[in-house]
Amino acid sequence: MDVFDLFQRLGVALAIGLLVGIERGWQLRAEAEGERTAGLRTFALSGLLGGIAAALTMVTAPVTLGLIALAYTAAFTAFHLLEAARDNNFSVTGVVAGILTFTLGAYAVLGDLTVAVAGAVAMTALLALKQPLHRWVGALSWVEIRAGLILLAMTFLLLPILPDQPIDPWGTINPREIWLFAILMATVSFAGYWAVKLVGDRAGIAVAGLAGGLASSTATTLTLARMSKAAGGGETLLSGGILLAGAVMFVRVAAIAGAVQPALLPSLAPPVVGAALAFSVLGFALVRRGGDGAKQAGLKLDNPFELATVLKFSAFVAVVMAGATIVNEWIGAAGTYVVAAASGLADVDAITLSMARLAAGTLDAWTATLAIALAAAVNSGVKVALAAAAGTARLALTLAVATVIGLSVGGAAMLACPAGACLGLAAAG
Repeated sequence: MDVFDLFQRLGVALAIGLLVGIERGWQLRAEAEGERTAGLRTFALSGLLGGIAAALTMVTAPVTLGLIALAYTAAFTAFHLLEAARDNNFSVTGVVAGILTFTLGAYAVLGDLTVAVAGAVAMTALLALKQPLHRWVGALSWVEIRAGLILLAMTFLLLPILPDQPIDPWGTINPREIWLFAILMATVSFAGYWAVKLVGDRAGIAVAGLAGGLASSTATTLTLARMSKAAGGGETLLSGGILLAGAVMFVRVAAIAGAVQPALLPSLAPPVVGAALAFSVLGFALVRRGGDGAKQAGLKLDNPFELATVLKFSAFVAVVMAGATIVNEWIGAAGTYVVAAASGLADVDAITLSMARLAAGTLDAWTATLAIALAAAVNSGVKVALAAAAGTARLALTLAVATVIGLSVGGAAMLACPAGACLGLAAAG
């Protein structure tokens, strides 16, 4: 390491200490000079001391950094104990912040500067957000904490150990993919719960529907349908959120097909645009109309998600996927539309990707378009059935009527504009 590089790194170490020191000094600004263990200057010197200790390590021995760190920790802790005894303060945050400032200063010299700076920014943000974080934690219920812990365990403990290969004779049921769906459903449910809690019934359901549709409109449907049964009302509002997720699903289908095979867009755009617009208009209308009704019904969510419900419907998806594959084997390649309909029972993205790839070779664009549209229509019908199973009868009826209207608009657009001429698109070929 040359002299210029060393000066640069020591400058970063000092800047890290200054950054933390500004926050600490502001927090303790009411105390008189000499009545606090560490403020702006002390934390700035702590960062620089860590950098100097690391630099000494490079010209002496590795143990040098350890000895200086121990001496610094002992001195800082001793003075903090005196302050704590005087003020009857049992917080150890100041000691941890001092040790971490010293450590980041040392890492700025020995390690990656970007990581060191990022660590300092993260630490300063946590220190500065003390009051908001304490209020947020204080407002949490045990049910919310438990749901978050379960979601973290599902994602980071169980997912990595599941096999990422089919385990059934038909090569369909992949445990990791099924568990990913369970995680996705739980995540959408968790996000929807907090959206409603933070921004209110109407806006929260709309946000949950639109955002959930980007990930999985099926998971969003199950989540919002469960809310209708748990809350005992708000069906109009919740069905609007489900329709918004469905609208996003149609847009996602067009994006996937267009990315793989742009020649499909002239024939696929009319039904997709028509259905997406219809679902959007109906969804927003129901959300707007159902907002007040939800307040009267008391749309109160007591649980971010129920693990039993998540596992039950994940198992259902696995059964449907296996059934679709079996149907495909029985019918054969000639049953393109039957395969598309069977695939739509579980997923739309997979059949869209498959048809788009085939359209680049052996399959004509119109057949691929019909297959994708059929899969999307079947998937929309399946969502109505899932809503009936997971939610209330009123929700299922409202969703069924709106879905028929939306699919009818998409079908009419396909018949009226088969090559996309009415949308200003040129036919492929």
